[in-house]
Amino acid sequence: MLSHREQLTPQMLQYAEKFDDRGEIRWLPYLMYFHAAGHVSDTVSTDHLGFRYAEGPDGQRASAGDLPADGPVRLIAGSSTVFGIGASADAHTLASRLWSKHAPATPWLNFGGRSFNSTQELLLFTLYRHLLPQVDEIVLLSGFNNLGLSRLPRWMQGDNGAFFNEHDYYEQVDAARERQRRAGAGRRLLSRRAPAPSPELRDGTVPGLDEQLAHAVDLTVRHLDNWRLLAGGNGVKLTYVLQPLAPWVRERPAPQEQLLFDELDTLANFSQAYGDICTIEAGRRYAAMLREGCARIGVDFLDLNPLLDEALAADEWAFVDRIHFTDSGHDTVAGLLAGALDLH
Repeated sequence: MLSHREQLTPQMLQYAEKFDDRGEIRWLPYLMYFHAAGHVSDTVSTDHLGFRYAEGPDGQRASAGDLPADGPVRLIAGSSTVFGIGASADAHTLASRLWSKHAPATPWLNFGGRSFNSTQELLLFTLYRHLLPQVDEIVLLSGFNNLGLSRLPRWMQGDNGAFFNEHDYYEQVDAARERQRRAGAGRRLLSRRAPAPSPELRDGTVPGLDEQLAHAVDLTVRHLDNWRLLAGGNGVKLTYVLQPLAPWVRERPAPQEQLLFDELDTLANFSQAYGDICTIEAGRRYAAMLREGCARIGVDFLDLNPLLDEALAADEWAFVDRIHFTDSGHDTVAGLLAGALDLH
């Protein structure tokens, strides 16, 4: 018997194959990891660098590594929501819905990185900006990952925030150090590396909500200020958008969402993992703090959560899980972005 997830969102099985933590992780310098490169399937296609293709009118498609023939572009950047986890095909991601329907005047490129925090989002743009033609606009739709990762213990935060797969990273570094120690090789090289904290220093205490919010906002605004400098120096319009999260949008999920959320919670309890950030009140507090931080550095801010709440009928299915959208959810959010930001 098929599970609710297999019945309602069969495309998620293809994402699981190569595009989540249970699939293949492509480890890279600086970014830590990025998507499988040159992947082609009915659900998701990436270019030779790992960027997902966006689709526009008349069968046009483009990516950071496979640009349109000429003219300027617009970017939508962020993490897995922008990458388009949940979309049944490339045509249904936010970049594609903006380009093909809601704001088609200029091609949109997908600069989403699955599981990225704000440091990785900034690095992705910095490392690949040289490939781009004139960029007219950047919409940075993000926010959840920084807040979710702020729940990790303080020793994992470093100077630029914790990142997903960090446990794997430290375990692999520790294992490599142990192998080299036993082999008696590489001592000089190892002496230059900062070891992972010893077990006795790895305090596993989860920070309180106030500390989580403050830490996430500080990181976001700090990195957003660098986005501002990069964009402003080239005359690019920049907007920061707080992404929708199902518990921040409405208290009662649609019937299909409830089935999916309950089933996913048997695999990994989202509410238990993310605790007190999964409430409308926490989402509104986070949005207010981000709005203030963006105003301080002169970046336009938009909270999509109340807009999506108003746009959805009570029983309208928009999420495949608490973070990612259905095809219709992607289309609704792209329409809200186009309207609220005057992207037409």
